Amino acid sequence: MEGGPEKKSRAIAHNARAPADGWLVTDQDAPAVTANGVPDAGGVPTPRRARSTQVDTYDFRRPLTLVREHARHLEMAFERFARQFGNQLTARLRVVSHLAFEQVALQTYDEYVNLLPSPTAMVLCTVEHSRQTAVVQLPVGATMVWIDYLFGGDGRGDEREGRELTEIELTLVRDLLQHSLADLEYAFAGLTRLGVTVQGVQYNPQFVQATGASETVLVASFTLRVGEREDAVTFMLPADTMLAALHAADGAIAHSAEDRQAAAAAHADLELAVQGVPVRVGVQFAPVTVHPRDVLSLQVGDVLPLSHPSSTPLDVVVDGVVLARAAIGSHGPRLACRVVTVEEIPA
Repeated sequence: MEGGPEKKSRAIAHNARAPADGWLVTDQDAPAVTANGVPDAGGVPTPRRARSTQVDTYDFRRPLTLVREHARHLEMAFERFARQFGNQLTARLRVVSHLAFEQVALQTYDEYVNLLPSPTAMVLCTVEHSRQTAVVQLPVGATMVWIDYLFGGDGRGDEREGRELTEIELTLVRDLLQHSLADLEYAFAGLTRLGVTVQGVQYNPQFVQATGASETVLVASFTLRVGEREDAVTFMLPADTMLAALHAADGAIAHSAEDRQAAAAAHADLELAVQGVPVRVGVQFAPVTVHPRDVLSLQVGDVLPLSHPSSTPLDVVVDGVVLARAAIGSHGPRLACRVVTVEEIPA
């Protein structure tokens, strides 16, 4: 045979192939073969994937990841609340009820609302002290089952689509939830004072503006079992108050020397990395207000008077924030500015 088995084995070893599973095996990755064309046991292919170039934006002012210690404290608090909530329902409905905590996560309010079914019962509550809005979300059919049990029924409820609570039913559900949510203060006693007052019910999540769409909220997910019925329930809280309480509680939580050393090292690494991030610095005059007709009629040679006095330094701005004041000048053939004051004023 022309070329012999040795040449044939080299051709097989250097042949690139792309299997159907999406892995790309190059000639360097291909398994070595013997002269008889049998793969060598020592040649193990190393699969590789193309590195993704997609970059996700991370806002340090609104982190959407909970610190592990904070997540653990919240999980313990929500588990205490779930036990008490189940006991309250069992006592009031006279049927075995159980609320199981699933998870807690940080999301934007817009993300939270978009994941909710429609229609659904969104019970709006006012958080005491902060006067912010919390939301208890559960299926409307679940509240109908509660009402049926309250009146001595067997829990059949009413599953008609689009069915909303009447005034009497709403009063019963509000009273039941108010007693059950009162245990939030006990459950979160170790973190912060958390009391809520039930206000009303809405049925279309897209029309409920409990907070800003881009605001970070804390979402706890539960599984509620009442008799033979099982439903998914969520509890939404504004995140800023709760996270502030968690950060304040960090000082009272004992950490080992290794934990403090690791935290200090991580803080130093983060500070060093942030110092190397490139930022755009701008120098600007004070803005002037004009009418649209003035903008549309601008021609070459027109003079646009500015309200910035000639003796006043310019603003040095980074990401919309005024960090300094500077006097205009030159540095060789280029324009430059000399910083005269340093300050931080929200633009």
